[in-house]
Amino acid sequence: MAIWTDVFVLGLVLTNFRLLSSSRLAAMIETMVLQAIALTVIPLTLADHPWPLRLMTLSLVTLTVKGVLLPWLLRRSMRAADVQREIEPFIGYTVSILTGIALLGLAFLIAQPLKAATGPGLASLLPGALFSILTGLLIIVSRRKALTQVVGYLVMENGIYAFGAALAVKEPLLVEMGVLLDVFVAVFVMGITIYQINREFDHIDTDRLSELKD
Repeated sequence: MAIWTDVFVLGLVLTNFRLLSSSRLAAMIETMVLQAIALTVIPLTLADHPWPLRLMTLSLVTLTVKGVLLPWLLRRSMRAADVQREIEPFIGYTVSILTGIALLGLAFLIAQPLKAATGPGLASLLPGALFSILTGLLIIVSRRKALTQVVGYLVMENGIYAFGAALAVKEPLLVEMGVLLDVFVAVFVMGITIYQINREFDHIDTDRLSELKD
């Protein structure tokens, strides 16, 4: 099922480019749902039939946390902060896409020496995972809104999770469950922080917060 792995990794890459090109927070949250679907299916395409119960449980938990709970928390924070768009990012959207293309090439270069250490079917997963990590970092440093930076954090975590997905068939389920629980708690805390920042300062621009003095 290597071809299906490549298809969903391609979907992961395309959603990263959509995140880099989008200013609407609602569209970014919808894209995170698409990434959750891709990350749910990829481990299944790497495993042989019949799928182990442990792997099916992991996929179901992944879809529930990444595709339902986290988007719900993000939408809730978006409504509480009354923010719809990332209006003035530090790096424009066209430049972000061009930077993303360069990062994709860099991901393939970094993954090239690692291919020999991985099994068949992972040739596209490694650069796809690396590109997701780099995309998340780019979103974090190039956007002003705290909520958009949370999305960048989740994209970066999705990239890390993609590496773990390659090992999910052999690694203990508790390790992957622990990662998902950490992410859920982190986003929950970030949502509360965004709400408090917006309530106290009437905005969630992180660059303006650096101007605050005692």
